[in-house]
Amino acid sequence: MLALQGDVIEHLAALEHCGASAFAVKTPADLERVDALIVPGGESTAVMKLLERSGLGRAIVERTRAGMPLWGTCMGMIVAAHDVVGLDQPTLDLIDITVRRNAFGRQNDSAQVELAIPALGKAPFPAIFIRAPWIERQGRNVAVLAQREGRGVMAREGNVLATSFHPELGTDARVHQYFLQMVRQQGKASTAA
Repeated sequence: MLALQGDVIEHLAALEHCGASAFAVKTPADLERVDALIVPGGESTAVMKLLERSGLGRAIVERTRAGMPLWGTCMGMIVAAHDVVGLDQPTLDLIDITVRRNAFGRQNDSAQVELAIPALGKAPFPAIFIRAPWIERQGRNVAVLAQREGRGVMAREGNVLATSFHPELGTDARVHQYFLQMVRQQGKASTAA
């Protein structure tokens, strides 16, 4: 669990509830100890600066391109994206999507939405959106797994998962379980961070 900013404690609790070993990643040495990484919500510009200063950004890119599963939630989706609409903002460029920041509105437009996510089963997922991005463009190898108002809000490309909502703030663990299944498919031992 990348622990520079955001919903670190909530993600750690959700992972542990699912039976995974999880801990906070703050340095490149911490990153070496994990089989997978979650980049939580927060403020993307600040996190990109912290990733660059710490050397973690380069290490995350190298590990992810070598096959380490990575999941970005909300700000994490922005950080993992190829680019951001209307902004010359650096990203890690790990999933071939173009995102729009704050696409569903500001803080007071936050909402919980019953979202159809067929990959998680028939029951809708209670997705919590807070100043959430949406996907404006996806590459041909990107699978959009869920949409809201006709816009992608959950996508996967190989070993990279991105959600514009916050599964860690609710009690439904299906997205965390989905990510842990991705980790198992990579042949890893479910030490997620």
